[in-house]
Amino acid sequence: MKEREKLIDGLIQRGYLSTSRVIKAMRTIPREIFVPEWEKEHAYLDTPLEIGKGQTISAPHMVAIMCEALDLNEGQKILEIGSGSGYHAAIVSKIIGRGKIYSIERFHSLVKKAKENLNEAGIKNVMIIEGDGSIGLPKYSPYDRIYVTCAAPSIPQPLIDQLKKGGKLLIPVGEVFSRLILLEKNEKIRKKDLGGCAFVPLIKGK
Repeated sequence: MKEREKLIDGLIQRGYLSTSRVIKAMRTIPREIFVPEWEKEHAYLDTPLEIGKGQTISAPHMVAIMCEALDLNEGQKILEIGSGSGYHAAIVSKIIGRGKIYSIERFHSLVKKAKENLNEAGIKNVMIIEGDGSIGLPKYSPYDRIYVTCAAPSIPQPLIDQLKKGGKLLIPVGEVFSRLILLEKNEKIRKKDLGGCAFVPLIKGK
């Protein structure tokens, strides 16, 4: 699709995309599948779009930033907090190939829709689970990578605990104005501020 190619080419030119496997994934996944009917004409605008329940599908440049920052690789086990419409997980699924993504979503209607969208897109390695993302998903831990698509006032300790040694966690932190924080877990925890961002808040509780 020409609109998709134009969007991805623009993200490359603006410096958001540089890794071949991330670029290929974003060229492959049709974003229009993951937006509501009333937003389909805007699917390839570089902007967040409403998907219901006060939630949004992230702007493509933010998906690009997060995928590049996580240094995703073939075969990794990933935890996503905030499935939304399933678009971000679909991109990641193409990057990690035979790997697996476990994605937690708070809203039942979005869980159902994300599953439908991923099925339509032919994505088989993403499991969508209804639950409280702030406590992670210990059942399948530890994870190579964890990323959060909603803003938290602080980094939830369960997410750090569920990260493998050498793993990376990417999360927007802040209640009004958020900073995108990349955490690396080794003998010591290292954090890097990747800049300002805007996300809907992380909702705790079932």
